[in-house]
Amino acid sequence: MSDVVKMMKELTEVDGVPGFEREVREKVQAYLEPLSDEIVRDRLGGILGKKVGQADGPKVLVAGHLDEVGWMVTYITEKGYLKFQSLGGWWPAVMLSQRVRIKTSKGDVIGIIGSKAPHVLTPEERNKVTEIKTMFIDIGARDKADAENMGIRVGDPIIPVSDFFEMRDGELWAAKALDNRAGCGVAIEVLKHLQNEEHPNVVYSGASVQEEVGLRGAQVMGNLVQPDIAFAVDVGLAYDTPGFELYPAECSVGGGPLMMIFDASMVPHVGLRNLVMDTAKELGINLQTDALAGGGTDAGKFHLSGIGCPSIVIGFATRYIHSHTAIMSRKDFEQAAELIAAVIKKLDKKTVEELHLY
Repeated sequence: MSDVVKMMKELTEVDGVPGFEREVREKVQAYLEPLSDEIVRDRLGGILGKKVGQADGPKVLVAGHLDEVGWMVTYITEKGYLKFQSLGGWWPAVMLSQRVRIKTSKGDVIGIIGSKAPHVLTPEERNKVTEIKTMFIDIGARDKADAENMGIRVGDPIIPVSDFFEMRDGELWAAKALDNRAGCGVAIEVLKHLQNEEHPNVVYSGASVQEEVGLRGAQVMGNLVQPDIAFAVDVGLAYDTPGFELYPAECSVGGGPLMMIFDASMVPHVGLRNLVMDTAKELGINLQTDALAGGGTDAGKFHLSGIGCPSIVIGFATRYIHSHTAIMSRKDFEQAAELIAAVIKKLDKKTVEELHLY
C-alpha cells in the first residue's frame, strides 16, 4: 500500500461529523506538521499548515473540510431505540438497514437504522420514500435505562460504518467520508508538491469544519487568514452511472480533476478560472467542469472574505456521495493536487493584483 493510499485509508476511516471533527483534525495535523513552517488553527477547529515562499507575497488558501455527513442522537425511547437527526444532507432511501457507530463517553456503540417492516406498510407508504423522522436506530438495548448504561446520551454523534477499499487494481477508491477527506488529502499533497519548489506567496493549506451544515467553518477560516486567493477542494457529482444519459454534463470518475463553473453559493472568479484552465492545458491535464444549481462549497464563504477574495472550486467527480460508500479516482486526486500546486507557483504579487482588477 503506497503512502497516499495509507493516508486516504486513515483519513476516511476516522470519524468526524459536523461539530465533532477532533479525531480527523488530529490525523490531518500529523500530516501537515512535517510539511509546514507553522500550524494555524481557528477556534471552531479548522486547521492549516502555513508554508512561506515569499514572506510579503500574496496569501493563498487551499482547504478541504474535515467533516463528513452523519447524524446526531436526539431522543432515547422507553424501549431503548434511538431517534436522530441528520448532520448534512441525506436521501433517506440510502439509509435503511445500514450499520452506524454512535460515539459515546464510554466508547463506540454499533447500531442498525431501522423502520417498520415492509409487510405492514400501507399501499401509500410502499410508494413513498421512508422519512427520516420515522426511522430509528436499534442498538440492541433492552430499554432506555439499558441504552443509557451503554453510554448513549442525546447529542452523541452517529457515523456510517464503512471501510476504505480499492477497486480496479487501485485505480478507484471506495470509502465513507471521501466527501471530504479527499479534499483534506489534496491540501496535504499540495504542500508536498511545494516542499522543494519556489513559490512567490504564503500558502495556508488544510481543512475547515462544519461545511456540511452551512459552510460555517469556512467563514471563520476566511476571517482568520484573510486570503488574497482561495481554493476550495471538494467532491463533485459523477454522471457516468445509469440514469444520467440525458444529463448535459459529462463528468466521469477518472476523467480528470473537476472545476465548478457555477454553484448555489458562488460564481467563480473569471480570471482565476481562466488561469486554472490554461495551467491544466499546459500540464496536459483534462479538466472537467460542472455547473450545479443546488448545493455549494466552502468557496461560497471564502470569496466573501475581507473585501473579496477570488476563489475557485477544484475537486473530483465522485459517485454516491452522501451515502455509506462513495467511489472516486486516484488519478483525479493526484492530478488535482498537481494542478493546484502549479497554479500556486504562478500566483506572484503582480499576477494576483491583476486578478483583483479583472
